[in-house]
Amino acid sequence: MTEQNSELIAGRYQLVERIGQGGMGRVWRGLDQQLFGREVAVKEILFPPGMEDGDRVTLLGRFAAEARAAVTLSHPGIITIHDVVEHQGAPVIVMEFIRGQSLAAAIRGQGRLPVRRVAEIGAAMLDALTEAHEGRIVHRDIKPDNVLLTKDRVVLTDFGIAHLADATTKLSHSGIVIGTPQYMSPEQLEGKRPTPANDLWALGATLYHAVEGQPPFEAEGLHALAVAVFTRPHRPPVHAGPLAPVLEALLTKDPEQRVGATEAAGMLASVLRSFPARDDAAAEREPGPASERDPVPDAPTEQAPPSVPPKPRTPPKAGTPGTPHEPTVLDSGASAPADPRRPAPGQDRAPDEDPVQDRPPVPDHPPVPDHTPVPDESHVQDEISAPDTPRSPVSDDPPVSDEPPVRDQSPVLDRPTDPPTAPEPVPPVEDLVTLGTTAEMETGERKPVRARALTRRSVVLGAALATLAAGSALTWTLSGDDKKPGGGSTGGGASASSAVTVVIGVDTPLTGGLSPMGLGVRNSAELAVETANEKGLVPGVKFEIKTLDDGSDPVRGQQNAAGFVSDAKVLGVVGPLNSSVARTLVPPLNQAGLVNISPGNTAPELTLGPDWAAGTKSRPYDSYFRTIATDVDQGPFAARYLYSKAGKSKLYVVDDKSPYGTGLTSGFTAEFEKLGGTVVGTEHVDPDQTEFSDLAAKIGASGADAVFVGGYDATAGPLSEQLKQDGADIPLMGGDGILTDAFITSGSKADGDLAVNIGVAAEDLAGGKDFVARYDKAGYEDTANWYGPYAYDATWSLIEAVKSLVKANGGTLPQDARSKMRQAVSGLAFDGVTGRVAFDAYGDTRNRGLTVCSVAGGRWATVTNGSATS
Repeated sequence: MTEQNSELIAGRYQLVERIGQGGMGRVWRGLDQQLFGREVAVKEILFPPGMEDGDRVTLLGRFAAEARAAVTLSHPGIITIHDVVEHQGAPVIVMEFIRGQSLAAAIRGQGRLPVRRVAEIGAAMLDALTEAHEGRIVHRDIKPDNVLLTKDRVVLTDFGIAHLADATTKLSHSGIVIGTPQYMSPEQLEGKRPTPANDLWALGATLYHAVEGQPPFEAEGLHALAVAVFTRPHRPPVHAGPLAPVLEALLTKDPEQRVGATEAAGMLASVLRSFPARDDAAAEREPGPASERDPVPDAPTEQAPPSVPPKPRTPPKAGTPGTPHEPTVLDSGASAPADPRRPAPGQDRAPDEDPVQDRPPVPDHPPVPDHTPVPDESHVQDEISAPDTPRSPVSDDPPVSDEPPVRDQSPVLDRPTDPPTAPEPVPPVEDLVTLGTTAEMETGERKPVRARALTRRSVVLGAALATLAAGSALTWTLSGDDKKPGGGSTGGGASASSAVTVVIGVDTPLTGGLSPMGLGVRNSAELAVETANEKGLVPGVKFEIKTLDDGSDPVRGQQNAAGFVSDAKVLGVVGPLNSSVARTLVPPLNQAGLVNISPGNTAPELTLGPDWAAGTKSRPYDSYFRTIATDVDQGPFAARYLYSKAGKSKLYVVDDKSPYGTGLTSGFTAEFEKLGGTVVGTEHVDPDQTEFSDLAAKIGASGADAVFVGGYDATAGPLSEQLKQDGADIPLMGGDGILTDAFITSGSKADGDLAVNIGVAAEDLAGGKDFVARYDKAGYEDTANWYGPYAYDATWSLIEAVKSLVKANGGTLPQDARSKMRQAVSGLAFDGVTGRVAFDAYGDTRNRGLTVCSVAGGRWATVTNGSATS
């Protein structure tokens, strides 16, 4: 459908403008011509690429049936569905057009919301849910984006994906599970038959997010997130006050023990009674269609307009490892500084998995890169919503609140190019809100001046996490000024009028907990492009960058891939930062023959294939390369350090049974014994275990002069502490999974313990000092961080590849340049910031640097660095 099409939908609904689009849905503002031009929202169904015909028919039938059932709902707290019709063989839902603000936008604008306001919202939501449940409809996707706040209503949206409680159709053979993982109950993640208890859990998660400023569980990968939901308690609320018992009751893992709707309503009423009567000042504090009444984007799509997250106000020194990061919505408190290396218990560390940012960052050590691969499973694609994407606020005034706000790191949503064609006036963008399940997509956009505003695997869960299907996700597009996607600059070299433009895509997290690292990646790529343009490195070619924000969300990574592939000017992509995103972004890029170089993700299977641990290597993606070492290198590097440099010949080896932990200890043990060392004992511990007195005694009695732990700080920290308490004055060493502040703070005797980090700090790289100087001179307010130099070299690799193609083609860029880039990159060899840049037969860098760090004086500090081959 297009707004230019004069055909009326069902003979009465005239499309005015497209206001949202995502993986499976597209929403239009329309006019009901039979009801005097009443504004309506018209939602049509799209399908994810590759969906089989049988699944398509089944999903269409279920969608239409559920939507028709939702028509029967009549409640002020539930969006009204006016009609369900068919257009060109697909169902179309016609809904009321609501003006207001989403709860997600309110959280972005104010940070944590006042307890009373959250209780009021919760009571209204619960009343609406009770109405739906009495109609035997389970929403299944309650989240802040699907809660709209108007002047006098709290409205639940997107019952289009709701499931009839007695429905028998359940696409189990396809593994389709509908919902948003951050707000899904354990039983829903497990794929069990949906019940009202699902919605009560999601209500608790939504209210928790509103009052705490962050979801109760946070992890970047579906597996890590599901493990946390299944096995870990949610983070204790610290700001909820009298609302805390309600959250605890709603977030009870066993649905049989979870509070029911009637009891929950009574608890919320009690909370509200504990507050004095409202006054006018309080009314001013509640979120509503005021300074940030924006649409609620929550599903990425390549058609979404570009946007850029704001830069931190306090710029740390570029190139300094472990610079503190500003708090984000992932913080445990509004003022707690973010630590991108700290995983939630049972989860992997960043950047492969989103961190729990409840501790201060390590002062003298860089963020830890990602690691161990998750065994290949069914394609993961879900009705997932990513972090929220706000629009520029109408006012620069800070929001009025009785609690301190959380810093907003979300990007500013620009407007699209398509103006409305119908004569009906377009509603103010401040009043537009989502009418469906959405997930954002942001792009980093370079502003014309330098002072521009810039804007986390654990166990395999088997069938419980087989696949999550892309749902009716929508991203708002707003009419207005045309904005060019990406960043980019013209620089010097060929004139803008005569030069051929080559675009280098950059996929990186510009929002969320890993954004400090992602911004460094984006800035470093931009610096490389500007340098090439200023030098005129490739005559007749002007380079630009096109940055798309993945928010560390695999679904958004896949959708960003489509955005790059569809842009004919994009000849290569830098990124992504973390491996979970790479697992969804790399395959479509490779299928399209679009070369991709990552500066950060380290999962071995991306270059060595799924059977690498068994000794069988195979390159699954011949267009994928990376400029940084991988998890394969950590264990052997640690073994060489302990045996050859630290003089340790008898080791006790412990792992936490995770793929990451066992992978590290396997590589470590083989190398240590090859060198002549002796493993005097091994132990496999449960990842939840924190009592190690018996193990500490065994290690002390073994005669070991060091311990190597394959796992995370949640295991290594307590073990180190209890070893020292037991009198075993020997160092403990691990991989980058223990390189966190949490490891240090979990005990008082961590000094002397060691960890490996993948990569080398900028100041210790071959061209690092010059890079840092140029980065500082460029005026970036965000540090390059640990991955900046590797991003610079990844970008420069693409530039060098273009240069070789132009040279081989007589001075002009060949028409089939994209298809020739892979071979050009394969043959590269040049001196870069990180040293000699060249790639092996599997696409991995030949120059694989690693660093050993030690705890000294209560902080991580670099001990030495070296090559994976030395």
